[in-house]
Amino acid sequence: MGSPEEEKGRYPDEGPRHLVSIESGFWMFDTPCTQALWEAVMGENPSHFKVADRPEEGANRPVESVSWEQCQEFLRVLNSRLDGLHLSLPSEAQWEYACRAGTETARYAEDLNAIAWYSENSANETHSVAGKEANSWGLYDMLGNVEEWCADVWVGNYTKKARASVAESASAQRVIRGGSWNYVARVVRAACRLRNEPTVRGRDLGFRCAEFRPGL
Repeated sequence: MGSPEEEKGRYPDEGPRHLVSIESGFWMFDTPCTQALWEAVMGENPSHFKVADRPEEGANRPVESVSWEQCQEFLRVLNSRLDGLHLSLPSEAQWEYACRAGTETARYAEDLNAIAWYSENSANETHSVAGKEANSWGLYDMLGNVEEWCADVWVGNYTKKARASVAESASAQRVIRGGSWNYVARVVRAACRLRNEPTVRGRDLGFRCAEFRPGL
């Protein structure tokens, strides 16, 4: 986890690079949560990038302009509707593990244009999910399109405890990963880390779900 010191574009808070043991298996949505899914669960669509004249396209774009706190409510509602469902936001380590898909390079493929919507090719907006190449584990848009909230409380580097309970730090900044349509290539890397308050909403800020079950 993290980036080596020689990685081009590296930020100091991406280190020190270290090994992480993920305790159990998990499932990850193959795309960010879409506007269609959010609206089906919550009954409204908070996204900035709706497509009024092409509603099917808009529905397939990632939901954005959702805060970390709103994501928690979405997860609570969706889990309550389906017995046995245990969706959550991934931890920062789980997110990076899924993004890398076994790779150790800055991105899971060399050609950034082939895998991500970012500032150089996005025309300043989101795009339908799964429009770029997936990583080798079949996950789309892990880099670019929208940034993704993670469960973790932000810490400035990896030498400190990386998680805290919500009860102890409900207002603490939360980790954001993946870069977005609005960011330059430097930010659209597997190890790049951002953060914001859990109440913040942004038109390039979305999420994807993961599911955790004992023994998975």
